[in-house]
Amino acid sequence: MKRAELILLGITAIWGFTFPAMKVSLGYMPPILFLAYRFGVASLLMLLIFRKRVLKRETLFEGLILGLTLVFGHGFQIVGLKYTSASNSAFITSLYVVFTPFIAYFLLGDKLKARDFLSLIVAIIGLYLISGASLKFNYGDLLTIFCAISFAFQIVLIQKFGEKDYLSLAFWQIFWNFVFSTIYALVFEGFVVPVKMTPWLGILYTGIFATVIAFTLQVKYQKETAPFFTSVEGVQANVSSVP
Repeated sequence: MKRAELILLGITAIWGFTFPAMKVSLGYMPPILFLAYRFGVASLLMLLIFRKRVLKRETLFEGLILGLTLVFGHGFQIVGLKYTSASNSAFITSLYVVFTPFIAYFLLGDKLKARDFLSLIVAIIGLYLISGASLKFNYGDLLTIFCAISFAFQIVLIQKFGEKDYLSLAFWQIFWNFVFSTIYALVFEGFVVPVKMTPWLGILYTGIFATVIAFTLQVKYQKETAPFFTSVEGVQANVSSVP
């Protein structure tokens, strides 16, 4: 296995542990405000560590596009977590492995294979089973499906923007996620400062490990492998990391 593939496997394991961390933190604060804190901490940390190196203008637009995919992905995911279980959220989020090849077909011109259609069929069966033998999903499950689609777009677009500076591209996608999450939270949720340690532990874990480290390494190393591999490693980590 290549070094890039091992690193991607490691960071998706980090992402897998975000589900219980976010689920617990939602008992103390609104969901999008949690994301604002998470990506605010991550943006500040990257500025403190890398300073002007992350502020390159040539990656600003691409970072904005990636930031939008993350805003929708994490927004749908964390709001959905309020209405579904962490295990359901992990499983449905992991379905971005199914959506990634189809999005890559339209955006990158990658060829579709028989396994892609087989994966789609298996995913539909899995969704049918977790919905209680019905395709009437609860609100949280439905939002998480949109989350999976958003993350699939993010994976493919990182592949598309792979020639750009990875450090500044990672920063701008994180920064724009912070901006959009903050605006939404202030308008629709209100501002709350957590007073207990539990939500801060969730914020710090997701902000440092699942955002600064994981997203920076993803942008740097994903270009050395295929989008399909990245999404497959993500699905393995998500399923194995959530009870």
